[in-house]
Amino acid sequence: MDQEDFEFFKELVEAPSPSGFEQPAQRVIRKYLHDAADQLTGDVMGNLIARLAGPERAPRLMLAGHCDEIGFMVKYIDEQGFLFFAAIGGVDAHLVPGQRVTVHGAQGPVPGVVGKRPIHQIDAKDRDKVVPLKNQFIDIGCSDRASAQELVAVGDPVTFAVGVERLQGTRLTSRALDDKMGAFIVAQVLREVKRRARQSIDLYAVSTVQEEVGLRGGTTSVYGVKPDIGIAVEVGFASDYPDADHKQAGEICLGNGPVIARGPNINPVLFDLLTATAREEQIPFQVMGIPRASGTDANVMQLACGGVATALISVPLRYMHTPVEVLDWNDLDGTVRLLTALCERINEQHCFIPE
Repeated sequence: MDQEDFEFFKELVEAPSPSGFEQPAQRVIRKYLHDAADQLTGDVMGNLIARLAGPERAPRLMLAGHCDEIGFMVKYIDEQGFLFFAAIGGVDAHLVPGQRVTVHGAQGPVPGVVGKRPIHQIDAKDRDKVVPLKNQFIDIGCSDRASAQELVAVGDPVTFAVGVERLQGTRLTSRALDDKMGAFIVAQVLREVKRRARQSIDLYAVSTVQEEVGLRGGTTSVYGVKPDIGIAVEVGFASDYPDADHKQAGEICLGNGPVIARGPNINPVLFDLLTATAREEQIPFQVMGIPRASGTDANVMQLACGGVATALISVPLRYMHTPVEVLDWNDLDGTVRLLTALCERINEQHCFIPE
């Protein structure tokens, strides 16, 4: 694990970026790519688009990883200074009570906790019930509305107050690995392709926004880039933990390499090229069957601009949409190697029309 790469990864993952509030993360990526990309631009949605120009008439390849994370938004401040909130993206209400959080106010981050009645004061029949998010509240230590409003405002975003920690070996845990990890990989591939200087495509590395609330940044950025080939870089459901349902999720394990999706959302020619590239480069990989449109940027990429040859590559992730997501660094490394090798194989002679 290269220390410089890890520091970039850690800074990116820990930058707050709930959907609609992604610019702290985008600034981290912009700083990292400013001396590597031939062109670095943003759009009105907040997407960050880095281009590495290829040979004349080279096909246009778009790599997309979304940098937004799930979180919360302040909806109401009561007379006692407690904050009531709503979810940004798919948050499990089971997990929220008792968590430490950070409210990202105009004057800076404000620490808080999601309060919970002590178990001693909860009737036995109610102990297993989930408290709806609208009834949960954040305590920032203020005693009235006026003092709370000096620190936070309605509409401020909120994140879980946890960051990156190393577990054993090459395993890492954090909030927001979905999908800062994808944005990290996209940036790493652009830098590696530039370093090797053997690309045969016109490369667009895009950090997209608002994926968690409807694939919104992926939708607009693909129309801006107009790629011939599009690959979404995401997280995928790992199933190597107790009680996982392999019949539903397949058998996907941390440390066994990137997951290449197969199904109607995926161009079959591109799928074959990815798996062949992985074998030639001796990169371990896994295959996941997705029998419908995926819930990722690959969905909207495929349907844009008259159709785009699309693939989805995922890194196995345990405990998705929790504050304790877990992945294996080796899977990130394998994904970067695979996509870098692909950028050296695709050329203007390739046809992705299925036959």
